[in-house]
Amino acid sequence: MMRRMIRRIGTSLFVVWFVLTLTFLIHHALPSDPARAMAGLQARPADVAELRIQLGLDQPLWKQYSRYMGRLVRGDLGQSYQRHTAVATILKERAFNTLMLALAATTLQVFFGTLAGMSVAFRRFRWIDHSVVFFTLVGISIPTFLSGLILQYWLAYRWRLVAFDGFGATLTEQLHSLILPALTLGSVGAAFYARYVRDEVRGILHEDYMRTARAKGLPTWRIMFVHGLRNALIPLITLLGMDLGTMMGGAVVTEKLFRWPGIGALTVDAILARDGPVVMGIVVVTSVSIVIANLFVDGLYVIIDPRIRHPAETA
Repeated sequence: MMRRMIRRIGTSLFVVWFVLTLTFLIHHALPSDPARAMAGLQARPADVAELRIQLGLDQPLWKQYSRYMGRLVRGDLGQSYQRHTAVATILKERAFNTLMLALAATTLQVFFGTLAGMSVAFRRFRWIDHSVVFFTLVGISIPTFLSGLILQYWLAYRWRLVAFDGFGATLTEQLHSLILPALTLGSVGAAFYARYVRDEVRGILHEDYMRTARAKGLPTWRIMFVHGLRNALIPLITLLGMDLGTMMGGAVVTEKLFRWPGIGALTVDAILARDGPVVMGIVVVTSVSIVIANLFVDGLYVIIDPRIRHPAETA
């Protein structure tokens, strides 16, 4: 088991290195001049050339790469070309905001999606089954920006139950502003989880342990959640780890729609401003988040399924 985890960590580190290297090469291959962007369009050529020397952009590509990786190992993500602030400082605040949104949306989609999927898995071909299938199909088909606009119109504009957009100055205002973007992301994710859980649980309904549980006269809720859901958790947790890691990369559409100051909104602004260090910093945060989420999922596998922990005993 320990050997397997070491291999996974080694593979994950290689993936992070490969993604960062590829992003570095793509960034330097783009026909843009960071020095010109920092100095402004009205700057003199001599000032732009001096700034290029200060930034080290006049050096060979391999020297720039080695210097970048050296700073990265020390935890230095560089300085923003546009904001003239350390990238780590910018990402620290934005990453926390995105983490709030990701955790809230993930909680909503897992809870409601699992509940809906389990409720119809044991009720095949009934009206509730057809209703859930219909609404999940609608939820999956509607684009995120459209579902966000619909929720924004009804919940914020018409009924005035939640904040329209923005972030808020106090924690209470921030949590109030979090509701709409979390509902927007969570509603789409819940539709996926509902269909996924429904199909997975139905696939194990006729297993021997399920028939034994019914023969013992166990309550339906115990059969559903203890025997049914637990044995369907492995693929569900895989999906959860991918979702959480991806959300940490920023939900671009949702954050821009609700003016939520997270990684997604920062990504758009940095790309439009051609702020290379910020874009590279976002890639670092995103890739590391996905790797950590996948390693966390691997740890949960061991807890949920003892066969993974002791493969020799279950062979």
